[in-house]
Amino acid sequence: MAVEGHVADGFDAVREVFRELVDNGAETGAGLSVWRGGSEVVRLSGGWADSERRRPWTRDTLVQPYSVSKPFASLAALVAVRDGALDLDDPVSDHWRGYGRRGKERTTLRHVLTHQAGQPRFPAAAAALDPLDGAGLRDSLAAAAPEYAPGTSLGEHALTYGHLIDGILRASAGTSLGEVFNDVVRPALGLDAWFGVPDHALHRVADLEHADPGWARRLPSAPWLATPSGVLDAGLSNSSAWRQGVFGGVNLHASASTVAAFLAELTSEDGPVRALLGPRLHEEYLAPQVTGHDEVFGTRLTWTLGFLRDDAKIAKGGVGGSAAWWSIANGHACAYLTRRLDDHSRAAAIAAALGDDLTVAPVS
Repeated sequence: MAVEGHVADGFDAVREVFRELVDNGAETGAGLSVWRGGSEVVRLSGGWADSERRRPWTRDTLVQPYSVSKPFASLAALVAVRDGALDLDDPVSDHWRGYGRRGKERTTLRHVLTHQAGQPRFPAAAAALDPLDGAGLRDSLAAAAPEYAPGTSLGEHALTYGHLIDGILRASAGTSLGEVFNDVVRPALGLDAWFGVPDHALHRVADLEHADPGWARRLPSAPWLATPSGVLDAGLSNSSAWRQGVFGGVNLHASASTVAAFLAELTSEDGPVRALLGPRLHEEYLAPQVTGHDEVFGTRLTWTLGFLRDDAKIAKGGVGGSAAWWSIANGHACAYLTRRLDDHSRAAAIAAALGDDLTVAPVS
């Protein structure tokens, strides 16, 4: 399998690690992008974008990176806050009337965006729902009791994150997560990314594949990903219906270059993210919001309004191996997006070649 692209002087070790991942079969299709000082210093494509091994991965290939989607979904919510449709600390029930029951009366948007809303998974009542039944899944969350009192604990809202944001936007602003992202966030930031891939871009989307058939069952997060059934099935994820639907916690489709470029300008005081949100919300977006034991990750960590953060980086990974981060310590941004669903050892090897460590520690 070919590796194509370019690396600037000083980044040869990154190319060698990426080439080895492709050559030894650990990677069957991925894009890697690193930005530093306003330039893309690494842009590499390796392997194939399709299951039949006929379509090489290119710089324009789009792929679903699972939870790397979450910081982009949270931007849609923050745009609604910017526009005055709601406030971060408003009770969700002030807008979403059906939501404020069974212990969720004081849940806020801030609780949702920082994974403290007590709904880290869909309730058992949603088990038989089609994963593309957005209304049914939102209704199941509104009807369910939280697993803990909102604001008292945390655990990544692995699949529910986007549906909670979507429900809040529909109730407060009369719009949806997909509409705000695609019509406002995407053009403002110049992103080659969509929630709901348009017809003209479908041919660019990479097929997902499992490293082995039992991969999903062995995940530590498997209990939080089981309902509704099928979200991790490649047959569903590779369908046009899924790619053109919106499952906001996981199914952004993006290129590696656009994710890395976004992160490279993430903290800039004259960058596009600050221009989109304004100074106050930009600072809120990136600031540490809560530190504690995350029940899904099983470790102590710090959440912002969408990212994980520690003293060295602002980052987000996705189940299956994709990862993206802004290195506070080293001043570069990196996105490694893959179609081969396995662990994060590949992204960790790339990070090590850059002098980064993807292990997430609490903010000191």
